[in-house]
Amino acid sequence: MTGFLRGSATAMITPFGKNGVNFESLKRMIAYQAEGGTDALVILGTTGEPSTMSEKERNETIEFALKCADGKIKIIVGTGSNNTESAYRMTEKAKVLGADGVLAVTPYYNKCTQNGIVGYYRALAEVGLPLIAYNVPGRTGVNILPETAERLAEIPNLAGIKEASGNMAQVMETMRRVRGKCDVYSGEDALNLPILLSGGTAVISVVSNLVPKMVKELTATAFARDLDRAIALSDALLPLASACFCEVNPIPVKAGMNLLGFDAGVPRPPLTELEPQHLALLRAELEKLGREVHA
Repeated sequence: MTGFLRGSATAMITPFGKNGVNFESLKRMIAYQAEGGTDALVILGTTGEPSTMSEKERNETIEFALKCADGKIKIIVGTGSNNTESAYRMTEKAKVLGADGVLAVTPYYNKCTQNGIVGYYRALAEVGLPLIAYNVPGRTGVNILPETAERLAEIPNLAGIKEASGNMAQVMETMRRVRGKCDVYSGEDALNLPILLSGGTAVISVVSNLVPKMVKELTATAFARDLDRAIALSDALLPLASACFCEVNPIPVKAGMNLLGFDAGVPRPPLTELEPQHLALLRAELEKLGREVHA
């Protein structure tokens, strides 16, 4: 299927406090995204640290995000797992709670075959929600090859493929094979502009936690083929994107949200807080973009 997602989507962090999810802070973050023109929020994707959350916390977070969004922004829920049955149950739960769609990362660590990837997504598609396949081999050890993406595109409710392989040649070949059948989304902030200009219909961005309005404008100018403005925006965003991945995601972006005054808390173990030298780098990049940074 095509047309499910167009524009900017934010891979949301999950703010934590001493007693669990900080829902007041999450509410502020969702409002910030709405003000910035963000088209969709990805809740409990990798950036949201769902692997460290209890089932109760995950369900409450989905319900809260849906209530805050109030139908004004699409809510896409991360449901992927290296256990197909668990991913299926989570996808069912997302449907029951009212999610607009789901994002499912490829099974990780198990390192299934390409046939295994197809079987996994076919199983999740049976739930009936728009389904986004997430290809991020640097974290999972599994790569959705272009010929496999072509097979996935035949699944009726496969809405898109979030591409974070970092291989632009592969992304281009995947787009060539799936064009008109399902969409391709940028899952790598450093490649947002080239993917959009090559036919990508959306970005699912980590950086847009921090600067949603800029990322939204990048997508709009790319679609309008206002290349001078799109390139200028991309040039401005790239150093911040680099800073956001100076340590493993979401360590830097969570620190960045704290710098912006959002009380994001710290990542849950085994992730650690951002190293001081990297915090200084992140602070400097936010200030270069004119953001008011807190102590």
